[in-house]
Amino acid sequence: MKLISVSLLLLCLGASWSAALLARTGPAIDPASLQLRWQDYAATALQAKPSMVFPYAACFQRAATAHALPETLLLAVARGESNFEPAARSRANAIGLMQILWPVTAQHLGLVQLSEVLDPCTNIDAGARYLKELLARYDGDLHRSLAAYNYGPARIPVSGGPLPEGAVWYSAYILRHLDFVLHGGGAPDLETPPPYAGGDRLFVIHFSRPYRAAAFVKNLQSDFGDLRLDWFRATAGGFDVVMLFASADERTRGQALLERLGFG
Repeated sequence: MKLISVSLLLLCLGASWSAALLARTGPAIDPASLQLRWQDYAATALQAKPSMVFPYAACFQRAATAHALPETLLLAVARGESNFEPAARSRANAIGLMQILWPVTAQHLGLVQLSEVLDPCTNIDAGARYLKELLARYDGDLHRSLAAYNYGPARIPVSGGPLPEGAVWYSAYILRHLDFVLHGGGAPDLETPPPYAGGDRLFVIHFSRPYRAAAFVKNLQSDFGDLRLDWFRATAGGFDVVMLFASADERTRGQALLERLGFG
């Protein structure tokens, strides 16, 4: 689908929201509150269960067990980094499900062949080992460890001090995906959790800033009813808003709705 024009977008959303959409800066994230949320999760993380059956589930379970990490944390990082696409590749040459930087971080983790990085289970295990290493460096602090996963440990202080704004944003971004992993499929103790349908999605619009994508989804979701809108960091840069679907019927209804709203 083509990008909708800004003028048509504002007509669709209404003038009351146009200022927020076009603002130069997004809403501030409170690092202290964010860190507290990660601490609350960490207290019961090893017992937490995903609410859906995600791609490469056996690989995530095996890596979580091998490295004593929460499976739900690994799933959240993979959803935020690649949406479970094993061939995903960023402009910075981060590759695979867990977006392992090639060649520096990959070789640091013992992966010397590109084919190893592209193998889904090997990539997941490497991401888990890297997170385990960072958690040891930051004394179990999930907030700082995730900041370092994104920004690199050389740019994240070990013993306190403020974090770069982008690193704080990344921590909040993964927390949003964690919320989906834990609750997106309903109750996590369902006898038969639903399969993840995140690979089935229709592109809606691309934004250069994450807060614009988030505000777009928040303001337009009510028009979509049971059809779920979501947004992801695009490996090529920027942020894509998509509509998820789990059946042919949902896809057909979504396409018709998007066309009525001017996204055709």
